[in-house]
Amino acid sequence: MTTAPERPSAAGRPTGPYVADGPDDLVRRFVRAGDHVHAAATMSRPNALLNAVCRTFAGSRSLTVSTTAVHSSAHALALSGAVRKVITGFVGDTYPAPRPNRLYRELAEGRPFEMEMWSLLSYTQRLMAGALGQPFATTGSMLAETDLRHGKEGVLHQVPHPEDPERTVTLLSPLRPRLTLFHGVVADRRGNVVAVPPLGEGAWAAYAATDGVLASVEAIVDDEVIAAMPDRVVIPAARVLGLCEAPLGAHPQSLRTGGLAGVDGYLDDYAFLTDIVAACKTPQTAAAWYEEWVGGIPDHAAYLERLGATRRSELVFPAPPGTAAAGKTPSPEDLDAAPSEQEQLIVLGARAVADLVRERGYDTLLAGIGTSHMSAWLAARLLADEGVQVRVAAELGLQSMAPEPGDVFLFSQRHAERSQMLAGVAETLGGSVAANPRCLGVLSAAEIDPGANINTTLLPDGRWITGSGGANDIASSVDCVVIALASARRYVPRLTHLTSPGLRIRDVVSQFGRFTRAGAGAAFELTSWLPPVPGRGRTEADLPDGPETAVRDLTGWDFPDGSTGVGAFLTDEKSVTTEELSLLRTMDPEGFYR
Repeated sequence: MTTAPERPSAAGRPTGPYVADGPDDLVRRFVRAGDHVHAAATMSRPNALLNAVCRTFAGSRSLTVSTTAVHSSAHALALSGAVRKVITGFVGDTYPAPRPNRLYRELAEGRPFEMEMWSLLSYTQRLMAGALGQPFATTGSMLAETDLRHGKEGVLHQVPHPEDPERTVTLLSPLRPRLTLFHGVVADRRGNVVAVPPLGEGAWAAYAATDGVLASVEAIVDDEVIAAMPDRVVIPAARVLGLCEAPLGAHPQSLRTGGLAGVDGYLDDYAFLTDIVAACKTPQTAAAWYEEWVGGIPDHAAYLERLGATRRSELVFPAPPGTAAAGKTPSPEDLDAAPSEQEQLIVLGARAVADLVRERGYDTLLAGIGTSHMSAWLAARLLADEGVQVRVAAELGLQSMAPEPGDVFLFSQRHAERSQMLAGVAETLGGSVAANPRCLGVLSAAEIDPGANINTTLLPDGRWITGSGGANDIASSVDCVVIALASARRYVPRLTHLTSPGLRIRDVVSQFGRFTRAGAGAAFELTSWLPPVPGRGRTEADLPDGPETAVRDLTGWDFPDGSTGVGAFLTDEKSVTTEELSLLRTMDPEGFYR
């Protein structure tokens, strides 16, 4: 084992960080019971280090962990029993679509850990305040009417606006973990860490950590290699306490390397992610998955051996020359099949988005994950065919995206490679959204009420959904469209939990038409109509026979003055066209959104 450098003394500082044998060695040496440990979130979370944390502190229920989202292999945090509290913005699954995970059904009651929920931008702003040495951050998110504010006394404050006593300003206390875990591409032995965008929260968490950073990288390289690329260093040596090599240290998530220092990048392991989702359906299979991939193996080297060389080579991205393209294409039979209920929803959503872009001149679409991002992608394609350019962005830092056909995951590195700009959360949810009056948010909803307020947090029976992610930030700051399959359980008269405010929601799109309103506070009316198609257990015979019946049977909304909810100037939507369906199925040939 490499020995740790000496402590700083009058004679000078140590020459570099402790260079460990691997993630477990690094965690055992630096992390203590009761610590607040932060897992930095680019699109490449430090999963090898998190697995080591779970092994080292299994059963202790002692740690506080902050990270932007708990999904995929981070479910090990819950299964290990290592964690007392999690500070985050999302808890659930993301691939192939966002959904609740059974592990967290009782999360609101503090099981399997206590939870402190934030929106993605407000969470990042707290890290930025810590990194900049500021007593508070300000935010335009977390508005007073949202339930995200609850339970944050002493951390979130509303104060009078110094220039307008009729208004208030929301202040956030800094988020300052003791240690930040980070996975990068390469580093030198001095501790300079290189990473490649999109960077999510970027280096803010590295500077916010009170003690410093524990970094894993794909490879430790000679000092001269890093010296030749100072513009690629994201975390400076002075911040790094300990360092180790961990090839595929972000697996099952992806890593973009740009080919720096000859290091290959790799894709998200979709098969592995799918296996985790399946395993978490019962306590027994979840425990078996944890034992196989985390608790029952000694270290990261054993993890890589279990993955196997073939599987590792299949994830390399960009693929080596001569490798067959990974993307799938729809079959002729698929292209000819009638649209499903969810496909009709996505197409109607894309039409609504495209109409608003034409009418109001929006230049950016912020695509929320789910049917919403599929509608945003399709709208941008349809508009491009007309010669109208609108840029699509995703919250972790992808801007001006041109999504790779055949890959429906919003945060795929394939899409990053086809983006015109790669940045982070602050630049995207801040600069391209909150500061941009020409941005249109495109969101989904688990529950939505007649005022277009959104719930993505708790079901009426107390079960956990997923949390806000960036949705609260988007709905709080820009005009939005909501794309949501209508049912009486989704379109509800009152929300169980208000996650995102509805004041700036312009349209709500269902599988049978578009609800619009004159402005915030006005009632929504169904203003376009397309007969729904079978889905969700409904046969042709069960379908509503007209717009009034659809609104009555497929929503639980209340309308003023005995209204049916159908507008006086209802227009007929044309049927889904061959062109629209072909574009959609080329984007989603495997039918994840069918």
